[in-house]
Amino acid sequence: MRVHICAAGRLKPGPEKLLIDDYLSRLDATGRAIGIAAGPVSEIEERRKLDAPQLMAREAELLLAAAKGATIVALDERGKNETSEVFARRLGEWRDNAVPDLAFVIGGANGLAPAVREKASHIMSFGAMTWPHMLVRVLLAEQLYRAVTILAGHPYHRS
Repeated sequence: MRVHICAAGRLKPGPEKLLIDDYLSRLDATGRAIGIAAGPVSEIEERRKLDAPQLMAREAELLLAAAKGATIVALDERGKNETSEVFARRLGEWRDNAVPDLAFVIGGANGLAPAVREKASHIMSFGAMTWPHMLVRVLLAEQLYRAVTILAGHPYHRS
């Protein structure tokens, strides 16, 4: 199963990008043995000046196109807040059910349009707090790596 990240906005070189690249590299190295590989990070960007509802709708179109063919997991503040162990079990179930591509979708500053949430097989949250969208990518990459280590019995995660 390939795990993709589809996100609104472009990540500039810097500490966040280094962290994401590190965690996705670790995920790939550990996960391949258990059938989970890091897919690409797809960044979408709408350059036209649009009002908030129009921008959300346009980002939804671009994000859904980037995730085409994949099972979609939306990151949204209204989603489920799960423990790392529950998230790992869910990731393992998708793998065991032969989901070939899993796309984690992160919206822009205005959030995700309802169209993305409607297409999602699962909606998850990193809590009630508002996180910068670039930092959410880091949190997601770390939790994906952590989930893979839990599934592989690797000592990274200690309960």
